[in-house]
Amino acid sequence: MTETSKPADPDSTVSGSASDDRPGAPVSTPLRRHRPFLLLATEQAAGSVGRQVTALALPLLAITELNAGPLGAATLMALTYVPGIVLSPYIGVAVDRARLRRMLALLTGVQVLVLGSVPLAFAWSALTWTHLFTVACVSGALTATVSVALQSALPRVVSREQLMAANSVLTGARTAGMIGGPALGGALIGITDPASALLVECVAYTLGVLLFLALPAALNAPAATGVTEGSRREALREGLAVLRREPLLHRQALAAAGLNLGGGAAGALFILYATQELALPPWQLGTVYTAYSVAMGAGVLVATPLTKALGLGRTTQWCAAGAAGALFLIPAASLGLAFPVLLLYEILFGLLATVWIIAMTTARQLVTPTHLLGRVNAFLQAVLTSTLPVGALVGGALAAWTGIVPVLIGAAVVASAGAASLWFPRGLHTHADRAATTSTAGTA
Repeated sequence: MTETSKPADPDSTVSGSASDDRPGAPVSTPLRRHRPFLLLATEQAAGSVGRQVTALALPLLAITELNAGPLGAATLMALTYVPGIVLSPYIGVAVDRARLRRMLALLTGVQVLVLGSVPLAFAWSALTWTHLFTVACVSGALTATVSVALQSALPRVVSREQLMAANSVLTGARTAGMIGGPALGGALIGITDPASALLVECVAYTLGVLLFLALPAALNAPAATGVTEGSRREALREGLAVLRREPLLHRQALAAAGLNLGGGAAGALFILYATQELALPPWQLGTVYTAYSVAMGAGVLVATPLTKALGLGRTTQWCAAGAAGALFLIPAASLGLAFPVLLLYEILFGLLATVWIIAMTTARQLVTPTHLLGRVNAFLQAVLTSTLPVGALVGGALAAWTGIVPVLIGAAVVASAGAASLWFPRGLHTHADRAATTSTAGTA
């Protein structure tokens, strides 16, 4: 595949590299000294902490102040995802045509105003369901857009041979926020109130605006350089064409759909299954969840060396298959030794799923033309986001009819079928492996 480009403006480049064909392609500065990348990593860590605090504070605010029941709380959470799913095609087009540095800073600044409106309304005793639902919708759409923009910006910030390591570091930054964010949120809510705790994310987003504005001016050149500003329908058709043309991309979509459908069903039933059918005491359940977080951290550390040893293609295939296979351990825990079996499941799934996501993202960035990354990333993000709640709802409905264990077995089968799609046809990952090898050789 080829991508349309024009000579980069000397004032807008990050730094040139003869071994890379992207406009303004960066040289292989070590990531620990790569200023633009460090800005992105810092933003991801701070933003992740803020998002975890909000994920705790917003529903608590609805429950304590607006007397939300199960339906109200579930609707509030769903509204944070729906806009990103529905708008994903148009988000992709906008990202490909946007000046990314300006877009990232502007949307993050709007997030400050959106979330900041909640503690302000709370202070004036003017908080309503309409307000909270609107905040959930707008914030969800902004978060989805920024996520797609960041995935599309990374290949323009670091060189191709650094993508795997860079994706690992960014995943690690987000994981650190996922671990520390809930604890911080709980402490702040205990000291103040849920509305005031939302100010943490406002601070995190304000920091994000400053970090995005400090990114290189190269990101203010639209990726779709040389592409005509046709209709949105034509732009969407162009994005879908590359998805159909590149087997790896639509196989990734199938694998992600299968793994998330199965994982969503298993995740929705996990606590009920562990506490009621397996009778795990709270300390064991907490230990199991802690093991998952630790395994995610281990996955971040081993992703790059494992990929160097096995190759990008084999790493993606084996880790997806292993993560799906690990789901069979959940129903197996009903046969005995529940605690160690579930502990093993969390370790294997957390490790392998993390490596798979990092490898999958890197492969997608390597095979997709730069000017189409926004559309491809948006489509796959919609698949990842929508299949989780679908799996959870279907799994819950079936479990009420057949029982939990049969549904857990079925969930593992569905996930395995999705992972199997990455093994066919033969040579599926050749393009990505060749791109990764060529990148490394070009800077040797």
